[in-house]
Amino acid sequence: MQETAREYTKRILSYQQGMKPMTILTLAPQKITRLLRGVPGKKLATRPGRGIWSVAEILGHLADAEVVFAFRMRLILGSNRTHIQAFDQDAWAGYSHYAKQGATLSLEAYRVQRAHNIRLLKLLPRKMWNYYGMHSERGKETITRMTEMMAGHDINHLRQIERLVRDRKNT
Repeated sequence: MQETAREYTKRILSYQQGMKPMTILTLAPQKITRLLRGVPGKKLATRPGRGIWSVAEILGHLADAEVVFAFRMRLILGSNRTHIQAFDQDAWAGYSHYAKQGATLSLEAYRVQRAHNIRLLKLLPRKMWNYYGMHSERGKETITRMTEMMAGHDINHLRQIERLVRDRKNT
């Protein structure tokens, strides 16, 4: 059964457990890099089961999600109250062939774009954090809410990567 937009938002926001979103966004790429040290690329690209993304595929998704975050943020900052289009992550994963992109390249793309986005967020005047877009599935999303969502998204995938790496090291 697929989650509703409201259920997804609630779940993703719950992962923060009082942590500051900017801290999560800043540290997530470093945490992932540490987790992957010493894990062979072949293991990162191997799916643990049918319909379950490999670490390399999760990294490809994180890289693409960071591009989407970057674009949406800039779209809102340039035109407050603008429309934000949802995207189908499975369709993106399918045509992007995340596993074939390679974990190292995807992690680097995610890391660099994230650093760029963090820099922009740190330079924003406080009032611009309230600028918003109307997400086609989730409704009104401010820059603040988008940042919280990305932080929860990071934690969600960081936990998946931790489990996959731990399971791969034990096999």
